[in-house]
Amino acid sequence: MKKKSKGYVFNFLLIVFFTLAGLVYALKDNYKEILNLLQQVSKIWFILIISWGVLYTLVIAIIYWLLGKKYKPNYTYRQAIENSFVGSFFAGITPSATGGQFGQLYVMKKQGISVKEGASLLWADFIIYQTTMMVYVTILFLIVFGQVYEQNSKFFTLVFIGYAVNAVIISALWTMALFPKVYVKLSKWVVVILSKIKIIKNADAVIESWNVQLLSFTKEIQNLRHEKKLIAQCVFINIFRLTMLYSLPFIICIAMGEPLPLSYLVVVIAMSSFVTMANTFIPIPGASGGTEWAFVLIFSTIMSSTLAKSVMIFWRFSTYHFVMIVGGFVFVLMKRKYGKITEADLEEIEEVAQQEGIE
Repeated sequence: MKKKSKGYVFNFLLIVFFTLAGLVYALKDNYKEILNLLQQVSKIWFILIISWGVLYTLVIAIIYWLLGKKYKPNYTYRQAIENSFVGSFFAGITPSATGGQFGQLYVMKKQGISVKEGASLLWADFIIYQTTMMVYVTILFLIVFGQVYEQNSKFFTLVFIGYAVNAVIISALWTMALFPKVYVKLSKWVVVILSKIKIIKNADAVIESWNVQLLSFTKEIQNLRHEKKLIAQCVFINIFRLTMLYSLPFIICIAMGEPLPLSYLVVVIAMSSFVTMANTFIPIPGASGGTEWAFVLIFSTIMSSTLAKSVMIFWRFSTYHFVMIVGGFVFVLMKRKYGKITEADLEEIEEVAQQEGIE
């Protein structure tokens, strides 16, 4: 427990450092022009923009609410909101957003959903979201590929690699579920080769870990097969969720009095998704530093560098920092409401997470 707490403190310091580095990068050349653009935003627009990330998290909560009712029929939307914000907080302070599930499993247990059921819920959310997101981004790639590649071919290559990595992961998971025997044989073969060239030290442990994730994924696929209505609802909400998140830069430009043509809306949505793809390679909590750099680099192809940096500051604070602040506040309230995480809670969560292949 103390070790985890120290890790969170270290991650928080990393976030602060790289966020400040991102701000220095954004402001160092033309801070007066950027500050002028930021000051042009009215109070109403400011509240809307800052609230956008919170509203986005409330949309995610709808998915948790729908999935949560599978395991607890009287699961409330308020409880789902708690789950959503705590997940956003822990995901935001851990490298590659891997820690969100830990806090969520704790909260769901206190809400009346067992740790094992909570793990199934998180797997279901992961399967539906990742599949929807990859289809969504693939369509965006096809729509704007030519335009974006011509403007910044080097950066787009990085984006495409990030996209390919995510596509391989979700494709591998589905292949695992459809052809488990083939996957088991292939995984053993790959691990043996990697262990021989000293890339993997404990081959048996890796194979066991992969097989655990295979069983968990396959089991949840089987559970979802008969939930067509629920899947359709979650897919629709995820499409709305992604569109809402990715369209925020377009809204910020309007708020700053520098509106882009309506025809650019799809391009902005695509570029926002590309920033997410590029972040695949940034293992720092919240992908801090790299996210700011990637955003400015890609959006400078359709707007001035000054405007891109100004939009980035609002966008980043709304979708990451402010959500983290709210999520941290919600988690503190949850600890007061449900009590501190005991060693027994921690052991149970870690045991089930290991069994279910959840980090």
